[in-house]
Amino acid sequence: MPITPGTTPYNANTTRQKLLPLVAVVTAAVALAAPVHADADTDFANQLHVYGVYGPRDYNAWLGKITCNRLGNGIDADAYQSAAFLSKNLPPHSTTEQTWQFLNSAITTYCPDQMPVLTSAAGQRQ
Repeated sequence: MPITPGTTPYNANTTRQKLLPLVAVVTAAVALAAPVHADADTDFANQLHVYGVYGPRDYNAWLGKITCNRLGNGIDADAYQSAAFLSKNLPPHSTTEQTWQFLNSAITTYCPDQMPVLTSAAGQRQ
Protein backbone atom coordinates (compact mmCIF):
# COMPACT_ATOMS: atom_id res chain seq x y z
CA MET A 1 0.00 0.00 0.00
CA PRO A 2 1.66 3.23 -1.07
CA ILE A 3 1.76 6.08 1.41
CA THR A 4 0.52 9.28 -0.04
CA PRO A 5 1.44 12.69 1.35
CA GLY A 6 -0.80 13.71 4.27
CA THR A 7 -1.69 10.14 5.27
CA THR A 8 -0.20 7.72 7.74
CA PRO A 9 -0.01 3.92 7.59
CA TYR A 10 -2.56 3.75 10.45
CA ASN A 11 -5.48 5.91 11.41
CA ALA A 12 -4.37 8.05 14.38
CA ASN A 13 -7.93 9.05 15.18
CA THR A 14 -8.99 5.42 15.53
CA THR A 15 -6.08 4.73 17.88
CA ARG A 16 -7.00 7.73 20.03
CA GLN A 17 -10.60 6.61 20.10
CA LYS A 18 -9.54 3.16 21.31
CA LEU A 19 -7.30 4.59 24.05
CA LEU A 20 -9.80 7.17 25.30
CA PRO A 21 -11.94 4.66 27.28
CA LEU A 22 -8.82 3.16 28.83
CA VAL A 23 -7.56 6.60 29.90
CA ALA A 24 -10.99 7.42 31.33
CA VAL A 25 -11.07 4.19 33.37
CA VAL A 26 -7.57 4.73 34.75
CA THR A 27 -8.35 8.35 35.61
CA ALA A 28 -11.56 7.34 37.39
CA ALA A 29 -9.76 4.59 39.31
CA VAL A 30 -7.12 7.02 40.56
CA ALA A 31 -9.70 9.66 41.47
CA LEU A 32 -11.93 7.22 43.34
CA ALA A 33 -9.19 5.30 45.08
CA ALA A 34 -9.42 5.24 48.85
CA PRO A 35 -7.14 7.73 50.54
CA VAL A 36 -3.83 6.34 51.65
CA HIS A 37 -3.91 5.27 55.28
CA ALA A 38 -1.70 7.33 57.56
CA ASP A 39 1.30 5.67 59.13
CA ALA A 40 1.13 4.09 62.59
CA ASP A 41 3.02 6.94 64.27
CA THR A 42 0.50 9.49 62.99
CA ASP A 43 -2.42 7.30 64.07
CA PHE A 44 -0.80 6.95 67.49
CA ALA A 45 -0.30 10.71 67.83
CA ASN A 46 -3.90 11.36 66.79
CA GLN A 47 -5.16 8.91 69.41
CA LEU A 48 -3.03 10.54 72.10
CA HIS A 49 -4.48 13.94 71.19
CA VAL A 50 -7.96 12.55 71.92
CA TYR A 51 -6.71 11.85 75.46
CA GLY A 52 -5.11 15.28 75.81
CA VAL A 53 -1.57 13.93 75.57
CA TYR A 54 0.53 16.18 73.38
CA GLY A 55 4.18 16.40 72.59
CA PRO A 56 6.59 15.72 69.77
CA ARG A 57 5.11 13.02 67.53
CA ASP A 58 8.46 11.26 67.12
CA TYR A 59 9.13 11.26 70.86
CA ASN A 60 5.73 9.85 71.71
CA ALA A 61 6.06 7.18 69.01
CA TRP A 62 9.54 6.30 70.30
CA LEU A 63 8.21 6.10 73.86
CA GLY A 64 5.36 3.83 72.75
CA LYS A 65 7.76 1.54 70.89
CA ILE A 66 10.19 1.44 73.82
CA THR A 67 7.30 0.53 76.11
CA CYS A 68 6.47 -2.40 73.84
CA ASN A 69 10.12 -3.38 73.69
CA ARG A 70 10.34 -3.36 77.49
CA LEU A 71 7.24 -5.57 77.76
CA GLY A 72 8.45 -7.93 75.05
CA ASN A 73 11.88 -8.32 76.65
CA GLY A 74 10.54 -8.75 80.18
CA ILE A 75 12.03 -5.51 81.51
CA ASP A 76 8.52 -4.57 82.61
CA ALA A 77 6.85 -7.67 84.00
CA ASP A 78 3.35 -6.20 83.96
CA ALA A 79 1.28 -3.20 82.96
CA TYR A 80 1.88 -1.49 86.31
CA GLN A 81 5.63 -1.44 85.71
CA SER A 82 5.05 -0.12 82.19
CA ALA A 83 2.78 2.60 83.55
CA ALA A 84 5.44 3.54 86.11
CA PHE A 85 8.03 3.79 83.31
CA LEU A 86 5.67 5.94 81.25
CA SER A 87 4.80 8.23 84.14
CA LYS A 88 8.49 9.09 84.46
CA ASN A 89 8.77 9.88 80.74
CA LEU A 90 5.49 11.64 79.94
CA PRO A 91 5.12 15.37 80.59
CA PRO A 92 4.92 16.14 84.34
CA HIS A 93 1.31 17.32 84.17
CA SER A 94 0.10 13.98 82.75
CA THR A 95 -2.57 12.29 84.82
CA THR A 96 -2.64 8.65 85.86
CA GLU A 97 -5.54 8.16 83.46
CA GLN A 98 -3.52 9.62 80.58
CA THR A 99 -0.61 7.34 81.44
CA TRP A 100 -2.85 4.27 81.18
CA GLN A 101 -4.45 5.61 78.00
CA PHE A 102 -0.97 6.08 76.53
CA LEU A 103 -0.08 2.51 77.51
CA ASN A 104 -3.26 1.16 75.93
CA SER A 105 -2.67 3.11 72.73
CA ALA A 106 0.97 2.02 72.55
CA ILE A 107 0.06 -1.64 72.92
CA THR A 108 -2.84 -1.39 70.49
CA THR A 109 -0.71 0.39 67.89
CA TYR A 110 2.74 -1.14 68.21
CA CYS A 111 2.45 -4.49 70.00
CA PRO A 112 -1.08 -5.91 70.02
CA ASP A 113 0.41 -9.25 71.03
CA GLN A 114 0.97 -7.66 74.47
CA MET A 115 -2.76 -6.98 74.99
CA PRO A 116 -2.98 -9.76 77.64
CA VAL A 117 -0.76 -7.56 79.83
CA LEU A 118 -3.52 -4.94 79.90
CA THR A 119 -6.37 -7.39 80.30
CA SER A 120 -4.50 -9.00 83.21
CA ALA A 121 -4.10 -5.61 84.90
CA ALA A 122 -7.79 -4.87 84.34
CA GLY A 123 -8.69 -8.21 85.91
CA GLN A 124 -6.58 -7.43 88.99
CA ARG A 125 -8.45 -4.14 89.50
CA GLN A 126 -11.89 -5.76 89.76
